[in-house]
Amino acid sequence: MGKRVLVIEDEPNIIEALSFILSRDGWTVHTHSDGVNANERIRATPPDLVILDVMLPGKSGFDILRDLRADPEMQALPVLMLTARGQTRDRELAEKLGVNRFITKPFSNAEVIENVRALVTG
Repeated sequence: MGKRVLVIEDEPNIIEALSFILSRDGWTVHTHSDGVNANERIRATPPDLVILDVMLPGKSGFDILRDLRADPEMQALPVLMLTARGQTRDRELAEKLGVNRFITKPFSNAEVIENVRALVTG
């Protein structure tokens, strides 16, 4: 596949799990663990896909997503949002802000791969 994914997540166990799952599927995985400069990281080396946690130190995933969708160069970047908070209002806010897919923790390996592949291959 040779595609690049940026995982923006602050929990080391989740980062490790996602990195393992995705690299085994042929992805090049980059990680970032705080919200403050996440948008700068995305713009510096735009990935093919972003996996974005909702609750991050410094800036929420919702704020990061809002900033991405406000930038014409980043509007089409696929974003898969992860959260331990799967309430309907969180999902609705993410959809309103322009998320492509939304999954809750805990997630299955198959669920992650299925969503990632669907976002990048169409």
